[in-house]
Amino acid sequence: MTLSIYDTLSRQVQPVTSISGVTTMYCCGPTVYRDAHVGNLRTFVLSDLIRRAIELAGGKVVLIQNITDVGHMSEDISNQDKLLLQAEVEKKDPFEIARMYETRFHQDLAELNVKTADQYPRASQSIELMIAMINKLIVQGFAYVGSDGSVYFDSKSFPSYGLISGNRLDSLKPGHRYEYSDEGGKRFHADWALWKLAGARTQMIWESPWGAGFPGWHIECSAMSMELLNNYVDVHVGGIDLRFPHHENERAQSNAAIGLETVGLWVHGEHLLFEGRKMSKSSGNVVLLSDVAAQGIDPLSIRLNFLENRFRSQMDLTWSSLKNADAQLSKWRRKMDSWGDSLSPKFDQEFLEAIENDLDTPRALQRLRIVEKSLRIADVDKRAIFIFADEFLALNLSTSQKKFEISEQQRSLLEARMQARNEKRWSESDSLRNELEATGLIIKDSAAGQEWSWR
Repeated sequence: MTLSIYDTLSRQVQPVTSISGVTTMYCCGPTVYRDAHVGNLRTFVLSDLIRRAIELAGGKVVLIQNITDVGHMSEDISNQDKLLLQAEVEKKDPFEIARMYETRFHQDLAELNVKTADQYPRASQSIELMIAMINKLIVQGFAYVGSDGSVYFDSKSFPSYGLISGNRLDSLKPGHRYEYSDEGGKRFHADWALWKLAGARTQMIWESPWGAGFPGWHIECSAMSMELLNNYVDVHVGGIDLRFPHHENERAQSNAAIGLETVGLWVHGEHLLFEGRKMSKSSGNVVLLSDVAAQGIDPLSIRLNFLENRFRSQMDLTWSSLKNADAQLSKWRRKMDSWGDSLSPKFDQEFLEAIENDLDTPRALQRLRIVEKSLRIADVDKRAIFIFADEFLALNLSTSQKKFEISEQQRSLLEARMQARNEKRWSESDSLRNELEATGLIIKDSAAGQEWSWR
């Protein structure tokens, strides 16, 4: 069987194909100036699901995911790099900021069982690749040195610009802001910077044939993906917010430099809302993976919530849905315990058909619920099917819920807290919860009473 998935460029569900026999993937990575929030993480889980679907069917994947640590302009401060701005706020070297948040990003991915990419190239360490591609674009007539000394891509030189987003060059209005506010040297308002002269900037700059400066944001993905994946990407993944202008510009640069269509499928994950609103710092509703863990909720509850929705659909994450997912994970793990301890997987055709049909994860989960309740499937087979499915779902369904006995001290604290709750002494109840969680327990309250589990 072959995975088929929606391609943004063709507006159709297309099979994932491979020229070399190994599926090459490129996923636009984070800008490491802050922690990734759960909305950002949905894109990286999407990339992981595509990879796991291909591997579950016996295929092989090479995945590259970049780390943006230079060249990404702030939306709030005119012509200010996000890393430099955060470095000012935290009073640290910008590369210290980048490495700190990059480390935390990898920790978050591990918490969500996202498989490690084959390479994580950093923009700051790929400057020579970008300079070489920019020079090639100039020689080929797709780029030019502007009157301000910066280098720009000539958007009119690429006739098929706009196929991903549906935007037409003649419809783009002057004054639309991409990243930079000081682009007076370009010939046409829709052109974009490939290399910016440093000007007054003194940090995070490099020498180039056009003078000291720094690369534009879009050129980094073109340069790194083409270099590391031999000039062709079978599946290019990113959030829907990158469709324009980032992926539109990236396609123009890569195709112009190589002379061919360089991406097989453009795959985008839709927006994530939280409690009905778009997550933003100004709204005060940005939720991090650490916030979820602090509530005593298994981080994989986020992954399960993502799986309950199609990746092409906008979804609304809530604390209630996270708690429900957490309860579902615990239930399935208890079921797995009751079905035995075999680790042998059993292929399930219906499950595989669901995920290979445009990653229909809600249907795949429904298949598991049918298996769980079936009176015709033996327990040992139920467990084997769940193990097979979890190679894709990555929810740690085989994690045993059989826990060690609690200590007398913990038992005493649990009884004291239950009595405090029954007598509505909420402050004392909260204090006892903190004591219990410090001993390694997770405490959950429900209409049925107080429940606990081990971390």
